[in-house]
Amino acid sequence: MNIIETCDLSKQYGNILRVSHLSLQVPEGSIYGFLGPNGAGKSTTLKMILGLVRPTMGEIHMLGRRMEQKNRLFLLRQVGSLIESPSYYGHLTGEENLKVVQTLRNVPEQQIQEVLHIVRLDGQKHKKVSQYSLGMKQRLGLASALLGYPKLLILDEPTNGLDPAGIQEMRELICSLPQRFGMTVVVSSHLLTEIDQMADHVAIIRDGELVFQNTLEQLHHKSCPHLALRTTNNPLTRHLLLEQSIPCQEEGDYLILPILSDEVTAQLVFLLTSQHLGIVRLEERRKSLEDIFLELTGKERSL
Repeated sequence: MNIIETCDLSKQYGNILRVSHLSLQVPEGSIYGFLGPNGAGKSTTLKMILGLVRPTMGEIHMLGRRMEQKNRLFLLRQVGSLIESPSYYGHLTGEENLKVVQTLRNVPEQQIQEVLHIVRLDGQKHKKVSQYSLGMKQRLGLASALLGYPKLLILDEPTNGLDPAGIQEMRELICSLPQRFGMTVVVSSHLLTEIDQMADHVAIIRDGELVFQNTLEQLHHKSCPHLALRTTNNPLTRHLLLEQSIPCQEEGDYLILPILSDEVTAQLVFLLTSQHLGIVRLEERRKSLEDIFLELTGKERSL
């Protein structure tokens, strides 16, 4: 079952189509990475799913039901979210902030201590939030989203602004949630390395359009290994390779070949040396995940 499905989801501001005919499928129990460069439309999409922004067109199905005005509150009671930066009352303690949310959500008071323990803020719960570090504020925001133990958790750039230790801590927390509480987690980010260490399913958008959606394993499969060969005479080498029915193409100073068996590679080296062609370099290459991301989102965009 998909816990979220969108069909032709679109949002237009004036003449600008910020999200264009987006059809997402978020499997239940997954950590779903929602990737794209800054300004690609990630936050707008998540806000539409949460009912914070009205779609221009399209449908949203959540927890097996189509989201409509009449059932919106019922569905959203089963969703926790942290969109952009967390909201809090600086003059209140961490525990008091959670008490406000607990009262509004009408969940058992004992959950306040439970979620404080989950996000490791037990020792800081009596401290005013204005004195919290950025990482502690992010963890408090996550604690607030966890109240009620929702079936679906939506986190928008949860590691934004954190130091390396804070990023690792937040990542470990997120990775533990599906197994510990049966939650489905949607995490948006513009940092591919973060999603690579958390998610099992991935969607990538560019300028509001979906350019990839599948498992993380399938994204890695796009990183096809190949051989890069450079000789003292590449044009002659290419002619010889084609005579041997070995496909190749030029890429700068290199000839790009498919992966060959050890036996065929040895025969190729012998053939080239017998023709007095010097092999300057022969190496196996594989596209990095960042290379794939840039190809999908456009090389002119920054990570």
